[in-house]
Amino acid sequence: MRIISESVRQTLDIGRAIARNLKKGDIVCLSGQLGSGKTVLAKGIAWGLGINPKDVSSPTFILIRQYHQGSLPLYHFDFYRLKSPQDILGLGYEEYFYADGVSVIEWPDKLKYLLPEESLDIKLSIKGLRKRLIEFKAGNALQEELLKKIYENIRH
Repeated sequence: MRIISESVRQTLDIGRAIARNLKKGDIVCLSGQLGSGKTVLAKGIAWGLGINPKDVSSPTFILIRQYHQGSLPLYHFDFYRLKSPQDILGLGYEEYFYADGVSVIEWPDKLKYLLPEESLDIKLSIKGLRKRLIEFKAGNALQEELLKKIYENIRH
């Protein structure tokens, strides 16, 4: 599935539509170049979970931020500064991935072999000053079903 977002607000709304279909244990991977809108989409997902998007910021310098004030906890990872997958082993990352909340991972490619296969993969690409191409890919049949629901929410 591919969607064009024409603005920051539209990217936030797409994130909200994604969040309406997430359940505990879901993992959303956000990839794309710097400035492509990964954190904006993460803010939209947070907003859809009932977390104030103004409270959400990139966890670049600490790897993870946790938000517990929504309908589900949100574990927001940013692996931009990760040099090797081994650098995260001491964090107990898998406890977050399979816990009671939703994990959103920016720069998931840095995890390499540690990245769970059952994630919903979203790639953002810059297509103009405010325009972004958002491409979705499901990792398995359950994620494919989730993707269908998300698509319906975005269309309405």
